[in-house]
Amino acid sequence: MSKITILGSVNMDIVITTTRMPRIGETIIGEQIDYFVGGKGANQAVAASRYGASTKFLGKIGEDTFGGKVLQHLSREALDLSAVSREKNMFTGIASIFKLAEDNCITVVPGANGLIDEAYVQQTISELSQGDILLTQLEIPVETIKQALILAKKKGVLTILNPAPYNEIVPELLPYIDILTPNETEFAALIGKEAILEDEIEQVIADWQKKYATRIVVTRGSKGVTFVEKSQVVTIPSNKVSVVDTTGAGDTFNGILAAALGEGADFYEAVCMANNGASLSVQKLGAQTGMPLKSEIEEFMKQQVDSFT
Repeated sequence: MSKITILGSVNMDIVITTTRMPRIGETIIGEQIDYFVGGKGANQAVAASRYGASTKFLGKIGEDTFGGKVLQHLSREALDLSAVSREKNMFTGIASIFKLAEDNCITVVPGANGLIDEAYVQQTISELSQGDILLTQLEIPVETIKQALILAKKKGVLTILNPAPYNEIVPELLPYIDILTPNETEFAALIGKEAILEDEIEQVIADWQKKYATRIVVTRGSKGVTFVEKSQVVTIPSNKVSVVDTTGAGDTFNGILAAALGEGADFYEAVCMANNGASLSVQKLGAQTGMPLKSEIEEFMKQQVDSFT
C-alpha cells in the first residue's frame, strides 16, 4: 500500500446556522453555532485515513487554544502528525461558515497556514518516495504548493491538486500535476469562463483533456462527477441522499480518491468510491463528522445495487 502525504491547511471551523445572510449594516439572530476541525488539508487527510490509507499530514497550527483543540482532535484519527508544526505568536487558521438551508458560504482567515513556506516543505517532503502520492490544495501559499509539486514529481510521486480556492497559478502548475480535481466553478475559471452551460460541460471537459496530459476530474455537486475514461466522457451521477451539510464533500472526494488509487484501484473504480464517499459525507453536520470508513462506503454501494434488483 502506498503512503499518502497530504500538504495543506487546518482550521477551526465556526459554523453559524441561519435562515439567511445579513445585509450590509444589518444584524440578524442566528439559530445555532458549532465548532469543527476543518481546513482542506486536514479534511482530506481524515478522509484518506478513514478509508484505510497510511496518511501523513503536513501543516501548521498556532500556539492558541484552537491549536491545542485541533491537535487533540486530529490525534484521534489514524494520522501521522509528526511533521505538524506549532507556530509561536500566531493563531490557528479560522473558517467562518454561514450555513443556510440551500448551501453554505465560507470566509477563511489563514493564520498559521500562511506560514507554510518552502523551507518547511523542503524539510518535510523529503520522506516522499517513488510510488507514494502527494495530495494538496490551494489554502496555503501557492509558491509553497509549486515547490512541493516539483519536488514530488522529481521523486516519481503521483501528484493530485485540488485547485480550491482557485488561483491563477494553476495553469503554470499543470506540468507537475498528474490529476486535477476542480469543481465546476474552478474548472470554468481554469478555462477563462464565468460559467459553463450544462449542455456543453461534457464537451468542454473532453476538449480540455485532449490538450493536456494532466488528468482532470470535475466534481459537480448534485450532478455527480465527470472525467474522460478511454477517450470517452463519463459522468457518474451523485446518489440521492438527505443533505444536511455540503461542507467537506469535495474534501471527502479528494481524500478517498487518493487513498483508493494508493490501494491500487483503477481510476474509474477510485472515482466511484470517492463519489459514494462524498454522498455519505453530506448527511451529517460538519466537514469531517460524516466522512465514512471504507466499509461504510462498500455497504452503501451494496445498498444502491440492491435497490435496483
